[in-house]
Amino acid sequence: MAPYTIDPERGFRLATYAMWWIRASVTEYVLHSWSLVRTGTLAAQKKLFFSLRRMKNQLGIFDNGELTPEAAAELSEALNVSERDVIHMNRRLSARDSSLNVRVGEDGDAEYQDILPDEGPTPETLVADQEESQTRHTLLLSALATLPDRERHILSERRLSEEPVTLEELGNHYGISRERVRQLENRAFDKLQKAMLEAAPA
Repeated sequence: MAPYTIDPERGFRLATYAMWWIRASVTEYVLHSWSLVRTGTLAAQKKLFFSLRRMKNQLGIFDNGELTPEAAAELSEALNVSERDVIHMNRRLSARDSSLNVRVGEDGDAEYQDILPDEGPTPETLVADQEESQTRHTLLLSALATLPDRERHILSERRLSEEPVTLEELGNHYGISRERVRQLENRAFDKLQKAMLEAAPA
């Protein structure tokens, strides 16, 4: 790349100019090959990547991947970056990538991914939530069936629709005022709640 971008008229030697291109290429290679996760993309992050370990040695800071608040503050001031960036980069440099397909166990018949805990809900919780949702849906349908047609329609359009209809639109539909529609909606909602509570299992 250097031979194609150098400007001879500016007085730079090709060897000197090429050195900077080589250094930049090596820097990019180290950053991209260090981890499967992108380590540094901004100029400040790249500088921190190459300066942090050297500065820790200069200041006599030794850790096992977790910096003390005092050490983080000292490095932050020395490198002119935030403490958060220092802590984050230090953790990245202290830990290498591990494959989820690494064999574990005495016989090596299982992979690391097989023993990772599932932080999601348990099957029992999923089944219980589904049953509760079905129960609420059944109660809702039964309670709606007890309402007069007009109140059921107003309540459905106002509170059960993905795109609620305005009071004015319903008022025009039934030939009544917006305030009357609001009254019917509130009355229908109160009836609905009462019917669902009475029908709900103890």
